[in-house]
Amino acid sequence: NASTHRDEVRQRLGFTAEHIVIGKVARLFHLKGHADLIRAARKVVAQIPQARFVLVGDGILKESLALQIANAGLTDHFQFTGLVPPSEIPDLLGAMDIVVHTSLREGLARVLPQALIARKPVVSFDIDGAREVVIPDETGVLVSPQNVEELSAGIIELANSPETRDRFGNQGHDRFKEIFAHRHMTQLIRELYTATING
Repeated sequence: NASTHRDEVRQRLGFTAEHIVIGKVARLFHLKGHADLIRAARKVVAQIPQARFVLVGDGILKESLALQIANAGLTDHFQFTGLVPPSEIPDLLGAMDIVVHTSLREGLARVLPQALIARKPVVSFDIDGAREVVIPDETGVLVSPQNVEELSAGIIELANSPETRDRFGNQGHDRFKEIFAHRHMTQLIRELYTATING
């Protein structure tokens, strides 16, 4: 269960029970949409001062992003975890309340089904495979790519409603646990390769 170590992980990151933790799991790299999230965060924090953002991952844009965060006056609202092993991602997801996905190019980002399996609602740009798992009013909020207004509104909507977060998270978990179970995915990939080779 992704939430088993929730309190411990939140404490380690400096978050308390009253904080609403919004997380993004992605390399700190171009086309990952971190700048859009920082712009949206200004609007979120203005309405929800207890909002906190955690950026999981490392990359060449770290200093530039830290500067953007500082310039927006949001240093106290953001945490960088740096690079973490894949085995730690479920615990980090468990510590979050909302998962955001703002990449501009990605097939189906692995973090989306991972988040839903961890019972976390998702706010995602409507790109590539995202709509396969982010189902409006059921598992999360889909927003137009790079639309900071929609992105902040989606985050605020979920941040203000623990009931909606629970509902989306539970529905996402129930809907995708089997489909995205590791074994099932591996089997599908194997079948696809076999069909392609023999095709």
